[in-house]
Amino acid sequence: MTDPNLPVLDLSRLDAGDEAAARFRADLRAATHDVGFFYLTGTGIPAELEQRLHRVAREFFVLPEQEKLAIENVHSPHFRGYTRIGGERTQGNVDWREQIDIGPERAAVGSGPAFNRLIGPNLWPSALPELREVVTEWHAALSGIARRLLRAWALALGAHEGYFDDHFGEPSTLIKIVRYPGTDEPLPQQGVGAHKDSGVLTLLWVEPGRGGLQVERDGEWVDAPPIEGAFVVNIGELLEYATGGYLRATNHRVISPRAPQDRLSIPFFFNPALDARLPLIDLPADLAARARGVSDDPDNPIHSLYGQNALKSRLRAHPDVAAIHHPDLVAASA
Repeated sequence: MTDPNLPVLDLSRLDAGDEAAARFRADLRAATHDVGFFYLTGTGIPAELEQRLHRVAREFFVLPEQEKLAIENVHSPHFRGYTRIGGERTQGNVDWREQIDIGPERAAVGSGPAFNRLIGPNLWPSALPELREVVTEWHAALSGIARRLLRAWALALGAHEGYFDDHFGEPSTLIKIVRYPGTDEPLPQQGVGAHKDSGVLTLLWVEPGRGGLQVERDGEWVDAPPIEGAFVVNIGELLEYATGGYLRATNHRVISPRAPQDRLSIPFFFNPALDARLPLIDLPADLAARARGVSDDPDNPIHSLYGQNALKSRLRAHPDVAAIHHPDLVAASA
C-alpha cells in the first residue's frame, strides 16, 4: 500500500471489547489533535452500495449539459443542485470542478435568522431517478458512522458518550458529488483551493486509484492517496471551537488530475442543526493544558453557532447564487 501520510484507524475496534475500544478512542483523539485528518476502515459499508453510488455518480456527469443545467444551483436560494465547472470559489479563486450539492430534504423557511435561507428542497435530475435513491441510502449509512465517531470523541475528550447528541439537534448534512476534470496545465492546478471545513466532521469517499487530495502538515503539503475500503475523515472548525483548539481543523486542497484522467470524490458533511451552538467541552486537565486556542483569522472567524459558519461558507463559495438570491446579505458583508 502507498504510504498514506495520515493515521489509519479501524472503526470495528469499537466492537472488539473494552480494551480495543479504549485504544481506538485514544488513537482517534491523537489523530485529530496532531493532524486533524485520518483514514477510517472497518465501517461496514456494503461494497454493493459503494459501487452503486460510484456508477450513478458517473452517470450523472455524462448527462446532457441541458439536463444538468436544468438543476443548476443558480435556480436554488438554498445553494442546492448542480454547479458547472468553474462555478465555485475557494479563497476567491475559481475551483476547477463540477458537482451536485444535496442537503436535507425540507420545506423552505421564510423567516428567522439569515442562515435559515439554507433550508429547503433539493434539485434532482429527472433523467436519473436512481441518484435520489442511492444518495438516501448513503446518507443513512454515513450518518450512523458519524454518530459513532462523535460518541467515541466525546468519551476520548472526557465528556459523557451522548455529549454531542445532546447538543446537535436535527443534523444539517451536506453531500457533494464532485468531478474534477483533467487538465493539461502545469501542476499544481486548483481543483479546490486550500480551506478548512466549516462544520464538525467530514467523511470523504474518493474514487479508487485517483489521487490529488493534499493535507497541510507542519507547514508542508502531503499527499493523501485513496485507500481501498477506507474513508478520509477530517474535523471542521466547529469541533475545533468546541475543544478550545485541542482538536484542530486542518487546511486541505485538491490538485487537478492530469488529462485525460478525471477524478470523482463524494464528501459527506455531518453538522449540527443550523441553530445549534456547541458549548465548550470541559476537558480533563491534562488535555486542557495542550489546547491551543481557536484559530484567530480575521478573514475567517469561527462562530459557535453552526448556521453562521455554514452561511459564511456558502456565500463565499457561490457568489453568483448569493448575488441572485441574497443581495441584501452580499451588501451587508461588503
